[in-house]
Amino acid sequence: MRTDLPPLTGEDHVCAACPFSFPDHDAERAAAVVAGIPADARAIFAELDDAAVRRSRDGVWSAAEYLCHLRDVYATSTIRLHRARTEDDPAVEPMLNDLRARRFGYRDAAVEPALDQLQAHVTGFLAEIARVRPGAWGRPVHRLPHEHRTALWLVRQAAHEGVHHLRDIAEVSRDS
Repeated sequence: MRTDLPPLTGEDHVCAACPFSFPDHDAERAAAVVAGIPADARAIFAELDDAAVRRSRDGVWSAAEYLCHLRDVYATSTIRLHRARTEDDPAVEPMLNDLRARRFGYRDAAVEPALDQLQAHVTGFLAEIARVRPGAWGRPVHRLPHEHRTALWLVRQAAHEGVHHLRDIAEVSRDS
């Protein structure tokens, strides 16, 4: 069992940084937030030059790295939600964010294709959300044996990731 993973937020998480409130988002509202993430990302990146896209500080990801992470969040969330919908309490894999960023060269990624991929992954995630039956939002998944979360949490977490990391992108891309 891995012990180096950061803990997952709870079902009733309220982020002090963004602030995104899980209890304020049912599946429909969280899906609406997710649906807007690609357009919001395009608007932010339209204003950035390449230096701003690649800038990172003190071990904090660059805007390009955050963009690639967001793209992967929606691919991963789609798979996790599918598994929640079709399996009994599946163990979902950790994303291993920093490993992905290093191994797949996120800092040097081309922005336009990554934005297109973000849109495609969000579209796929929204299609998976639409397949969840109304009474199935409580279906569990877990990453570690003690970390049980619901299908609804997966959607809320995906919405939170988008909101939170769009703020991160805006922050890291500003001139120091």
